[in-house]
Amino acid sequence: MLTKFSVSNFKGFNSELVFDLKDTNAYAFNTDSIKNGVVNNALVYGPNGVGKSNLGFAIFDIIAHLTDKRIDESQYLYYLNALNESDSADFQYEFQFDSNTVIYKYKKTQYDIVIFESFSINEKELAFIDKKKNNEAKVGFKGTESLKTNMTDQNLSLLKYIKNNSVLVENEENNCFEKFFVFVDRMLFFRSLKENMYLGLQIGKKTLDEDIIEKGNVADLQAFLNSAGVDCKLTVIKESDKDVIAFDFNGKTIAYYRIASSGTHSLVLFYYWLQRLRVESKVSFVFIDEFDAFYHHDLSALIVKKLKETGIQFFLTTHNTSIMSNDVLRPDCYFLMYNNSIKSLARYTSKELREAHNIEKMYKAGTFNDE
Repeated sequence: MLTKFSVSNFKGFNSELVFDLKDTNAYAFNTDSIKNGVVNNALVYGPNGVGKSNLGFAIFDIIAHLTDKRIDESQYLYYLNALNESDSADFQYEFQFDSNTVIYKYKKTQYDIVIFESFSINEKELAFIDKKKNNEAKVGFKGTESLKTNMTDQNLSLLKYIKNNSVLVENEENNCFEKFFVFVDRMLFFRSLKENMYLGLQIGKKTLDEDIIEKGNVADLQAFLNSAGVDCKLTVIKESDKDVIAFDFNGKTIAYYRIASSGTHSLVLFYYWLQRLRVESKVSFVFIDEFDAFYHHDLSALIVKKLKETGIQFFLTTHNTSIMSNDVLRPDCYFLMYNNSIKSLARYTSKELREAHNIEKMYKAGTFNDE
């Protein structure tokens, strides 16, 4: 799982932003939101323009050079911070796989050009290259002894090169390296809006109707919508020679996309991805931007509950303070972004926060204002 992330000189992040998921408290409630001492479920708050969406794009920058999965290039056109004089953005990830700690650092001049990489397991550096100095890489994985280490291709990641051109010996370090790639390959970012904008996880794109119908999940979608307060009956009809999901009004059918509310559209999009999240082996990490932009607060809490049931590590951005409650998560799982920093509610106050506290009321009263 992801345990720590930092970035600088990327989009709106001029100075270094550090997102530390190991900085938790020993609360005795909602313990399922923490896994092995690391935040597993988090909601991220902050004023408009503070960088909540960009935090997601920064975390998912890694898939651009390590995987063949989808990345929306339009989100990475303005890559470096306009006020920063450095010619590269700096990223650092820390992961925990079983008892092994992985640290991966890299620098980029744009989303598809990596100029520096360092990969370590338990403080042992196993891959390193600094292309600004020379093109010669250092590789220490067992099984890479005959690997060519002169890297002249600016668009090629050293780690991806090792992964695709080596037969690694079976040992704990190499198994950990494989787990790292599996994790990155299964990361998913999406926005809970009408459009199906996403990064990672899969190659290609099907329509929502197509995917749900092919999986035989129309009845399950109906049950999900009903549980979310959308009283409806669904069926499948033909429209322009394509199968589409439709509302069934006692025999009269209308394609759902033609008349559904913004909230229902958003719910169908969420369900499209929930199909994958329910199979935990398919997804490693989820970041949903503006996850409840069209939801009533009761529905927002339901969506968080559905996500928690998957067991997957997830982060959600929101402006909805009604779900800032110890009934949903806990103070060290609610994060606030201010002035190029991000910390949990527990770190924005010296007060002892207890389960009975109304943390939304405390938030609105200014208890967690930036200091």
